[in-house]
Amino acid sequence: MPLNVIVGLQWGDEGKGKITDLLSKNSDYVIRYQGGNNSGHSIHINNRHFVLHLIPSGIIYSHVNCIIGPGVVIDPKSLIQEIKNLESFGINTDKIYLSNRAHVIMPYHRLLDKYQEESLGKMSIGTTHRGIGPAYADKIGRVGIRIVDLMNIDLFRIKLKKNIDFKNQIITKIYKGDPIFFESIYEEYIEYAKIISHRIIDAVYEIHNAFHKRKKILFEGAQAMLLDINYGTYPYVTTSSCSTGGVCTGAGVPPSFLKNFIGIAKAYTTRVGNGPFPTEIKGDESSLIREKGNEYGTTTNRPRRCGWLDLVSLKYSCMINGINHLIITKLDVLSTLKVIKVCIEYRYNGKIIKYFPANIENNNIEVVYIEFYGWEKEIYHIRNYENLPENCKKYLKFIENYLNIRILLISVGPERTQNIIKNKSFF
Repeated sequence: MPLNVIVGLQWGDEGKGKITDLLSKNSDYVIRYQGGNNSGHSIHINNRHFVLHLIPSGIIYSHVNCIIGPGVVIDPKSLIQEIKNLESFGINTDKIYLSNRAHVIMPYHRLLDKYQEESLGKMSIGTTHRGIGPAYADKIGRVGIRIVDLMNIDLFRIKLKKNIDFKNQIITKIYKGDPIFFESIYEEYIEYAKIISHRIIDAVYEIHNAFHKRKKILFEGAQAMLLDINYGTYPYVTTSSCSTGGVCTGAGVPPSFLKNFIGIAKAYTTRVGNGPFPTEIKGDESSLIREKGNEYGTTTNRPRRCGWLDLVSLKYSCMINGINHLIITKLDVLSTLKVIKVCIEYRYNGKIIKYFPANIENNNIEVVYIEFYGWEKEIYHIRNYENLPENCKKYLKFIENYLNIRILLISVGPERTQNIIKNKSFF
C-alpha cells in the first residue's frame, strides 16, 4: 500500500492542516515527521476552529492513529496543553502516540533561542523563540535528550545535569544572563514523563508493521519547502528537512514506500519572519490580501508578508519534492482583485533566469511578471470546477501548464467542505 505525503511548497501557511484533515478521513495513520511546536495547522469545521502545533491533523477523526515521529522535537508542556485543549472540545485523544526516538525541547533551548535571536540584531532569523533550533543543534551535537531518556530517571538526571552545566556557561558568560537551575527542571520533566508515558511507542516498528498490513498512511510535514534547512532561503529557514525526503529520515521509512507526493501552494504567496521574498507586495493590495485571507501567524499571530504567486520558486519546490499532485488553496482570497500578477522568471544580476538561485536576496533579484484579469466575483460557494469564472480557470490553467502538474483540488474557503475537487477518484 503506497503512502501519501503532504508538503507545503512555499514558506508555510499554505493550508496543510485543512488538506491533511480532508485526506485523513480515508487514512488509518497520520504521521508528523519533522519540526516542532513552532508551526501551526488550523482546521475549520462547522464554525469551530482547531489549532494544532505538534499533534497530526488527523486527530479530528476517532479512527486515525496519530504519531509524532522520530524527526520531531517535542516540548512536553506544549504537547500536554494541546491534548487538554482538544479534550475540552470533546475530541478523543487516545490515539496520539510519540516516538521514543524524538528529541525533547528543554527550557534552556527556549532561552538560548531568544538570546541568539537578540544577539543577531537586524540579521535575526525571526524565529518563534520556541527552542526548535537549539534542540536540533543539540541533536546534531549528540548531546540531546530523547523521549526514551525521560523514561530512565537515572540516565535523564545525568544527561540533564551535564547539559545544564554546559548551557549555564553559555547563558552567563556569553549572554550575561541568569543561570538556570537543575532541580526545578528535573522535577518538572519527570512529571511530564509520567503524563505522557502511556503514549510512547517505537514508531519505526509501528509504521513498518502498518505498512505491511496494508494500512493507509499519510505523512504530514510542518513549515514548507522554502524553509527547508538544505534547500530553503538559507539562513532564513527552519532547522529540519521539510521536503518529501525528510519523511524517510524523520519517520524511518524507505523511499520505496512512498508514491503520492501532494504539494500545497496558495494562489498567492506569504511569508512570516525575515528573509528574501521576491514577489512581496507593499501597500493597499498587500493589506487587502492579508485581511481577506486572515494572514496572521497561527503560532505567533504575527502579520504575514503577502505577495504574488511566484512560479519560479514553486517549480523549484515541485522539482525537489517530486510532486505529482498539486493543491491550490485560498483562491477565494483573490476574488476582488481587478488584476492579478504572477512571477514567471527572475532578472538575476542582470540576466533572465527561470531557476531559483542558492543565494537569493531581495536586492539581487528583479521579478518578471505577467498579468491576468481578475474574476471580481466571490467563488467561496462554488464546488464544481466548470462553474468557476473563465478568468479564474485561465489563471489555474496557466499554473498547471507552467509546472506541468495537474491540480488535484482547489480550496475556496477555510471550512472543511469549501473545496473544488478536480480528481474525485483520489478521495
